[in-house]
Amino acid sequence: QVQLAESGGGLVQAGGSLRLSCAVSGRTASSYQMAWFRQAPGKEREFVVVIFREISNTMSSASVKGRFTISRDNAKNTVYLQMNSLKPEDTAVYYCAASGRASGTFRMAYEYDYWGQGTQVTVSS
Repeated sequence: QVQLAESGGGLVQAGGSLRLSCAVSGRTASSYQMAWFRQAPGKEREFVVVIFREISNTMSSASVKGRFTISRDNAKNTVYLQMNSLKPEDTAVYYCAASGRASGTFRMAYEYDYWGQGTQVTVSS
């Protein structure tokens, strides 16, 4: 069983930065495709970015490309989301997710097997 625990959320002004962490326990993070999703009030959960387990390539949504970066520290078994140039529309609960699938789009929530409890990010204008 895999447990995911996010941290690092908070309140930041537009244009600022935050780094979220996702601590993985139970299995190694490098065994999974690891992603970040977000969910704003009244909206569906939305894909943000994924890092692939074998080649460590990443894929981002158009809305965050060039501003958000995902990385993985295998020694700490932790995945990070560095968020720069934050905008008010980035306000959401951010979730870390892990997928054991070998193939897929990895943009859909149903493709992920494990989820963290989420961390709130609020960007003020």
